[in-house]
Amino acid sequence: MAAAALRGLGAALETHRGRDRAVRALSYSLQLVGGALPGPGGLPGGLLAASAQLSSCRTVLRLFDDLAMLQHSCGYGLGPEDEDVLVRGLSVLCNVANQLYYPCEHLAWAADVGIVRAASQRWWTLSTVLWGSALLLGILRSLKVLCQLRRKLRQHKCSTSSPQSQKLRAQVKAEVLSILMDAADLSNAIHWLPPGFLWAGRFPPWLVGLLGTISSLIGIYQASRGGNSEAV
Repeated sequence: MAAAALRGLGAALETHRGRDRAVRALSYSLQLVGGALPGPGGLPGGLLAASAQLSSCRTVLRLFDDLAMLQHSCGYGLGPEDEDVLVRGLSVLCNVANQLYYPCEHLAWAADVGIVRAASQRWWTLSTVLWGSALLLGILRSLKVLCQLRRKLRQHKCSTSSPQSQKLRAQVKAEVLSILMDAADLSNAIHWLPPGFLWAGRFPPWLVGLLGTISSLIGIYQASRGGNSEAV
């Protein structure tokens, strides 16, 4: 069993998405520990610096994510016709927000390194707004799907041991986890907006790390169960 788990971990780390999940979890974990330890320098400062470098690494790697996102958006299109209209609409808007997020972040990064002359903070803020919008749309979509699944469970009144009931309950669990993951990320996204909006700029580093770690672990769990996570 240990050998199979090791092979699975190795296979996951060979993929871009799997490696990104691992780097994301490590970055937020280091921020959590570094922010929780006392003192601004020494080990806490080193952990926070390492977390920031891992985050910058992910920003650079996302320079190559536009085409993958475009392929996903085109593949979904306007959604399957047998899907609920509201779910389809929320999914399309979520895809649009995610698609626009990448070029905005690329421009912010390019401005920071001096490739283009622009106010990078404006583009960072816009990319954060788009990311937060995609997360909010994802939460609304999951809530709608969750209501549909619970309605099906009540209508069919199937036993807990039937294959149909188990499938529906597994879908309910997946949507609940998606809501928790997106809510944790949305909390951080709001924190990274300019001060004055809700709790923007008020989170201590350990809380940002905690929320990001929770989101990352849920994403890794969903991926191991065959789910899909696009956490940024």
